[in-house]
Amino acid sequence: MPLIKVQTSVEGPAKTTVEALLKDLSASLSKHLGKPESYVMTAFEPSVPMTFAGTTDPACFIEIKSVGTMGGGKTKAMSQDFCAKVQAALGVPTDRTYIEFADAQGAMWGWNGTTFG
Repeated sequence: MPLIKVQTSVEGPAKTTVEALLKDLSASLSKHLGKPESYVMTAFEPSVPMTFAGTTDPACFIEIKSVGTMGGGKTKAMSQDFCAKVQAALGVPTDRTYIEFADAQGAMWGWNGTTFG
């Protein structure tokens, strides 16, 4: 049930660029967490009004959620990887991107009429 959601202040690029980014993020998240990609969901929200450090320069907020423990080693590697991917695809500098990592209990995440716990 891993989820990666990207919200950014920049306008959305071409549909093919967004789709390529989401597919890349999906495969990478699956690999980082060691979970089947068939459970990974991605989402992209462009043109979200944001400030970072008091300016409206391009910024990005990424949410990563998963059932289970991600741990410090995994989150550091994911932060480096996903910041670089967003910068390459959207032009948002890595120092203007925040990432929130959240471990969810299985019973608190639903799918297919049931939960993972």
